[in-house]
Amino acid sequence: QVQLVESGGGLVQPGGSLRLSCAASGFTFDAYVIGWFRQAPGKEREGVSCISGFGGITYYGDSVKGRFTISRDNAKNTAYLQMASVKPEDTAVYYCAAVPSSRVRTVQTACAPNGADYWGKGTLVTVSS
Repeated sequence: QVQLVESGGGLVQPGGSLRLSCAASGFTFDAYVIGWFRQAPGKEREGVSCISGFGGITYYGDSVKGRFTISRDNAKNTAYLQMASVKPEDTAVYYCAAVPSSRVRTVQTACAPNGADYWGKGTLVTVSS
């Protein structure tokens, strides 16, 4: 049974930091691009960041470039999103998702909002003072 379980969300002050985790099971983890997506109230889901199967290639959306860092530990079947210098507009439900590496030409392509095979249920991040 495929599972992606996000954790680490919560309330954080503007300018603060937070680390999200995505624990995966039920599929060959390193054969998949892992992505972080988010959806704010009233907005469409957007791709935040994606990372290739062995971690050598990453992609960041313009709104988070320079502030967020994606990583993965294939030995632990876990991906991470380190969020720094957060802003109120980062408030959203954050989802991790998995896309077969064989199906995408680039990591950026994997960050399209609706292309993933597997999705987690999300974790809420609220940035507020």
